[in-house]
Amino acid sequence: MIHKIWRNVKLLKMRIFDDVSHLKTDIKLNKKWYGNEYGGFFIHSDIISSDSIVYSFGIGEDISFDLDIIQKHNCSVHGFDPTPKSIKWIKQNCPTDKFIFHQYGISDKSGYETFYLPKNPNHISGSATIQDNINTQTAMQVEMKKLSDIMEELHHTHIDILKIDIEGSEYNVIDNILESGILAKQLLIEFHDRFITNGRERSKQTINKLHNAGYKIFGISKSLEEVSFIHQTAFSNKCFS
Repeated sequence: MIHKIWRNVKLLKMRIFDDVSHLKTDIKLNKKWYGNEYGGFFIHSDIISSDSIVYSFGIGEDISFDLDIIQKHNCSVHGFDPTPKSIKWIKQNCPTDKFIFHQYGISDKSGYETFYLPKNPNHISGSATIQDNINTQTAMQVEMKKLSDIMEELHHTHIDILKIDIEGSEYNVIDNILESGILAKQLLIEFHDRFITNGRERSKQTINKLHNAGYKIFGISKSLEEVSFIHQTAFSNKCFS
């Protein structure tokens, strides 16, 4: 309850005092919320099937989003997280073999990378980006991979849903994805501009890049943090006129 009140207060302050003009839907589509309030996203479910390829980056201790997809569409979900607490939790709490977990994260380069745990030891989400929510004294080396290398390793030629919740590292990763020419049909991003310097401007720049690459926003969470994009190749160009 306290967490929900805090989120509502923060949302009200954002709407009154912050420039959120970049956070608006560009296209009207059927959409459904998948997962719980904390870990969910909007999805356009009309084009999801049992054969869909779903990547979910940033798991923590919450697979409500992933289980919703599995249960409603009977497709597999590939989950990725290099955080030690997350790896341990998944080993103890994964209820289905359709959730395929990989013990590494996504980056703009492949190899081992410095990773930081959160300041609050009760929290789960670490980051490869130095930002307000991490403890620089907890640095460790974890395995990271570019999306193109991950797809090659898993023998996937396309992605239907790509969820990215990586605590401030999303900006460099999205740049790398766009440079590689990989265009997931649905791209779901939690923006963490609240954690980093010039974060709001970086989010605006990233959304503009995605628009230029053929993506449109079709869903935004109440907190204005989880943003769902769909690419024009998912439909006929008529839908994007």
